Amino acid sequence: MQKVTVAKGDGIGPEIMDATLSILKAAGARLEYDHIAVGEQVYLSGNTSGIDKSAWDSIRTNKIFLKAPITTPQGGGYKSLNVTMRKSLGLYANVRPCKSLHPFVKTKHPKMDVVIVRENEEDLYAGIEHQQTDEVVQCLKLITRPGCEKIVRYAFEYAKLYKRKKVSCFTKDNIMKHTDGLFHKVFKEIAAEYPEIESDNWIIDIGAARLADTPEIFDVVVMPNLYGDIVSDITAQISGSVGLAGTSNIGEECAMFEAIHGSAPDIAGKNIANPSGLLRAAIMMLNHLGQADVAEKIKNAWSCVIEKGIHTPDIYNETVSTQKVGTKEFAEAVIEHLGQKPQKLEAASYARNVKLNLPKYIRRKQANKVLKGVDIFVDWKGSNAEELAEKLQKLNSDVKLNMITNRGVKVWPEGFSETFCTDHWRCRFEVENGHPAKMGSIAKIMMDALTENLDIIKTENLYEFDGQRGYSLGQGQ
Repeated sequence: MQKVTVAKGDGIGPEIMDATLSILKAAGARLEYDHIAVGEQVYLSGNTSGIDKSAWDSIRTNKIFLKAPITTPQGGGYKSLNVTMRKSLGLYANVRPCKSLHPFVKTKHPKMDVVIVRENEEDLYAGIEHQQTDEVVQCLKLITRPGCEKIVRYAFEYAKLYKRKKVSCFTKDNIMKHTDGLFHKVFKEIAAEYPEIESDNWIIDIGAARLADTPEIFDVVVMPNLYGDIVSDITAQISGSVGLAGTSNIGEECAMFEAIHGSAPDIAGKNIANPSGLLRAAIMMLNHLGQADVAEKIKNAWSCVIEKGIHTPDIYNETVSTQKVGTKEFAEAVIEHLGQKPQKLEAASYARNVKLNLPKYIRRKQANKVLKGVDIFVDWKGSNAEELAEKLQKLNSDVKLNMITNRGVKVWPEGFSETFCTDHWRCRFEVENGHPAKMGSIAKIMMDALTENLDIIKTENLYEFDGQRGYSLGQGQ
């Protein structure tokens, strides 16, 4: 028996969890449960993280967590428990299958069958933000080679295991050439290891547009965190309903399975919530645990109920539905159909005793790192870049001012008078002779800036790695 940590959550959480657990029991799932409290009541008790130590201990001991939706109270500085769990437990892969249930659930895309694989730990969701001036705040976008390699390899291994034919990558590396550029580069490297699987890359905007319009041209799609968060919800909704989708969060040691919808407190206790999202997450959990036989039995029974038109109010449609049922009654209908297979929807058939091949990350040979200069960010209330450049040129040594940008646009030398400037200026100093810059020279720039009454709010050293520039040009250079 596998011990699983379970949280019933808030709002409709207890209802849909009870329905899900009743189906798991009836299907013969080889599971034992350790119930914990997370969410609203824990937040309101004074714990701003929404989870206490004993709950953490249970999850880390059992390694498997089935979680119903929770409520995060408004205001009060409460942190997102979902983000905390994903990052604290190293749950780097968010996997969301989205397949249409045509004609039994309304959708404009009857042939849709897409799996979104989202990087789950980094990108802008690192949550590193600062206000730097009166007018400017920043959020750091962190993309790492280990993060890229793990999520891209997971996508290809998932495709291989589940006999998918293609993996697509969504990025915006035409603009973010270093961050999204790294993601795309790693994608191409790893795709070459799987010649039997087709691969392609899309710029996120047109990729998302095509996914919303013609999802049947996609199979598995892998992308960084923010894009994946947005696109996976869109994909779930256009397949039929966000309320039907489950998701898995997979790490090297732990895994968390959950519905993607919220706690819906407005319908809590009314026995009308659809438990399908959490149930489908539980099916993913069973497959993860090697209980494919039980997962298959439950998925087929659920499909039978859907195609017979036994629907909860959220998907009830007079054209195809035959019976409107509540949460408990829907679960009972699934139990009644255990052992049966659907006649029109595709019957589930999961591979037995197979696992994804996910080797540990191996750090590459360290690149030759050469200092070439520094970007100095200045809080300056003037609007004339020439005036600022005059001050900054007094700091020149072997490292010289060669560019000023405002919001990434070059405003000196030869900027446009029409460019709107805030009080946040990036001032780039670089060596001109091709030799490495000296750290002492950069430190001297910082010291000399004090004599010019320049308010330096941040610096970023400029490096080459194995002769390749490791920093972006200014727009207009």
